[in-house]
Amino acid sequence: MKRCFSEATRILVVAMLAGSCGSFAFADPPQQLSAAGPQPNAAELSPELRGDLAMAHQQYLSAIDAYRQAPTDSPQVWNELGMAYHHLFAVDEARRDYERALKLRPDFPEALNNLGAVYYAKKNYGKAIRYYSKALRLDPKSAAILSNLGTALFASGKVSQGMDAYRDAFALNPRIFEASPIVVNESRPARDRAQQDYCLAKLFAQSGKNQQALDYLRKALNEGFADRKKILEDENLASLRATPEFDRLMTEEKLR
Repeated sequence: MKRCFSEATRILVVAMLAGSCGSFAFADPPQQLSAAGPQPNAAELSPELRGDLAMAHQQYLSAIDAYRQAPTDSPQVWNELGMAYHHLFAVDEARRDYERALKLRPDFPEALNNLGAVYYAKKNYGKAIRYYSKALRLDPKSAAILSNLGTALFASGKVSQGMDAYRDAFALNPRIFEASPIVVNESRPARDRAQQDYCLAKLFAQSGKNQQALDYLRKALNEGFADRKKILEDENLASLRATPEFDRLMTEEKLR
């Protein structure tokens, strides 16, 4: 089962991928190996475990080779194989593997989330929203799926719904945007990115994380967010406005 993919198909992966090990950017190793103790021989590990370990070390080609040797009746293996291709920007290969996982297990929220990430990368935001929504119905407490859904909603112009999804994700995991920051597709209009970053600034300010709020507010301003009156009157930014860092940021903006 040898597959080829072109480097010319590289695109920006903007969403958090979900694996069976519970991680979103990279699969964590299911066990910790100690250098002080005896090390297992690679031949003694199952193909899936070898693949998981390779993913943890960002060795995606090695992970693909390992997962191909695993049983083909495992939806988890197909999902992880799709993730490995996804990290190599081979999104069509990734899509096929996520779909194989879903044929074996239609109620697999991680594979549904990852398929949503494929369609987001293809700028098919409506389809991405549908897959994220399906995944969320199966796993309503997933902050990662909620943040992905919020990003897709912003991309489709549904700012209010996107903000609601971000707020729900933040409530479930206040570190969700710190551990896996939202990477905005640079092909989107700057005004859309600015609105999204302004909303994230408000979320961080509401939770008292002023440095992160300032970082996102600075990004929003750099991307063209021009409603200074809103910044100075928004109740969600009240605590941020009381800081000297906010004054410096606004002074910098006036000097531009």
